[in-house]
Amino acid sequence: MQIIEPNDCNECNSRLNSIFCELCANEIQELNDSKKSIMFKKGETIYEENSYPKSLYFVFNGKVKITRMGIDGKEQIMHLAGTGDVIGYDAILCRDKYSSSATAIEDTYLCTIPIDLFFSYLRENQKVTFKVLRLYSKELKDAEKKIISIIQRPVVERIAQSLLSLENNYGFEKDCSTLNFSIKREELASLSGTTRETATRILLDLKKKKIIDVKGRKIKIIDHTKLLKTANLNT
Repeated sequence: MQIIEPNDCNECNSRLNSIFCELCANEIQELNDSKKSIMFKKGETIYEENSYPKSLYFVFNGKVKITRMGIDGKEQIMHLAGTGDVIGYDAILCRDKYSSSATAIEDTYLCTIPIDLFFSYLRENQKVTFKVLRLYSKELKDAEKKIISIIQRPVVERIAQSLLSLENNYGFEKDCSTLNFSIKREELASLSGTTRETATRILLDLKKKKIIDVKGRKIKIIDHTKLLKTANLNT
């Protein structure tokens, strides 16, 4: 972890794609004066499960995995966060401990925002409150979908859905086919509710069918139509 020189919130494109996009000029200045900017290296822990929040984290640039430790001692990925996302806000709203941990997947730049300032935005700016409610509702809906998917769907559908989710959230690299997200096999497995071995086997099968190509942690979608069909999203 390293404290770095903060960017100007008035010129921050990441803020414009976040819950803070509707702040008025005075609120932006408050944010500018109060925040701190920190860089977490790949693999560093941002916060730990069962610890208390000290500030709100805003992802200025980078990628973060939100995880819980299972009863078997294995890490379970709950969801992924990227540029423009806030993390740990649920514990702040509940005035409780973190129910999960956050770890930088790559070198990630965060802004820490005082909790009191976050609450003042919620009290005084209805647009911010509405965006937080929408965000919380979306995460709850996504969690419900994931539970149903793990219970009812074959693993191959879950893997395909995870790949499409990565596409939807992070897009492609310049070639317009390689996912803009480097992911380990165990991370994809955890995201899909399966084992590393099963995830690896399914990726190889999808590669043989020329639906995807795999090189290390990079995954290229070759046949988007077939991947959608494999995900079986209409059921």
